[in-house]
Amino acid sequence: MAEKRDYYEVMGVDRNASQDQIKKAYRKKAKECHPDFNPNDPNAEAKFKELNEANEVLSDPDKRAAYDRYGHSAFEQGGMGGGGFSDGSFNMDMGDIFGSVFGDFFGGGRSARRNGPMRGSDISVNIILSFEEAIFGCTKTVDITVVENCGSCHGTGAKAGTSPKTCPTCGGRGVETTTKQTILGMMQSQTTCHTCGGKGTVVDTPCPDCNGAGKLRKSKSIEISIPKGINTGQTIRKSGFGNAGSNGGGSGDLLITVSVRPSTTFVRNETNILSNVKINVVQAILGDEITIPTIDGDIKYTLKPGVQPDDKIFLRGRGVPFLRTPSKRGDHIVTIKVEIPTNCTDAQKDLIREFGELPKKQKLSDKIKKALS
Repeated sequence: MAEKRDYYEVMGVDRNASQDQIKKAYRKKAKECHPDFNPNDPNAEAKFKELNEANEVLSDPDKRAAYDRYGHSAFEQGGMGGGGFSDGSFNMDMGDIFGSVFGDFFGGGRSARRNGPMRGSDISVNIILSFEEAIFGCTKTVDITVVENCGSCHGTGAKAGTSPKTCPTCGGRGVETTTKQTILGMMQSQTTCHTCGGKGTVVDTPCPDCNGAGKLRKSKSIEISIPKGINTGQTIRKSGFGNAGSNGGGSGDLLITVSVRPSTTFVRNETNILSNVKINVVQAILGDEITIPTIDGDIKYTLKPGVQPDDKIFLRGRGVPFLRTPSKRGDHIVTIKVEIPTNCTDAQKDLIREFGELPKKQKLSDKIKKALS
């Protein structure tokens, strides 16, 4: 037999730990190693039993005192000079353990039934929207495969005109209780009933439509309303459109995750839209009326003379609608890009040179005027 580990080590507490610290440590450890939360760990049940054995001793002041003095031998036959704890009183109901430790999760203590109502699982799908569909919202149809209660047996699994019967093995509890002898006495544990699979009922005459499963898998088309202003990575939840629950539990939800195709004209920055507009040198110097594309359509805008490269035009309220307040919108920010000609004719070059010499000639003219005055 493998050597027993130190009970304080099993509980993860110091030897001077208070009873309150031991209680808290037990609750934490029990949640970590309970078999129901570690279905893929073949050693989970052994770890949980070891933890309960340690807690049974350390949570009892008398047993703890004996353990501190004599170690594990205090509870062996003849321990403590033949006295010890001859009654071997370690008979903790696993239902009590499960209820006290996990009651917060399952609705309270021993009344929590493993064959109680269970919510159905969610269904997740992805959809792709155009830039404009995400901005202004739209309606989309998604195809899903969903598990629904059988229409013939209404989810019971029993043929129409018959009903499920209480499981003879577990008496409708959904769990089987076994009792084992341990070094500290008798210990009870509970496992899912092998006859009914935890349902608490069995079916003698299965429904022919679902073969007794109580559920059928169906393909459906669901219409989804896409809100204005949604963006890549955000999810729409359609409550109750997921897979059917069990034992009277509600259906899960349908989760639609959005991806948005980029625009060739616009860039989205949260609730603002960014774009560029190109103008020529003459327009930048003299000003002009230009056309600016927006998500609402083209608009006319009057440039003032002397526009500089990378100047910004703010079109207020022409951006993305706020997701939660679609009546409000961000801004459209337009960056001016001045195009410099690269293939000027000789005549154009002469004009540009003359234009460039004008400031010098003006300064010379001003000097002459000043000298003559």
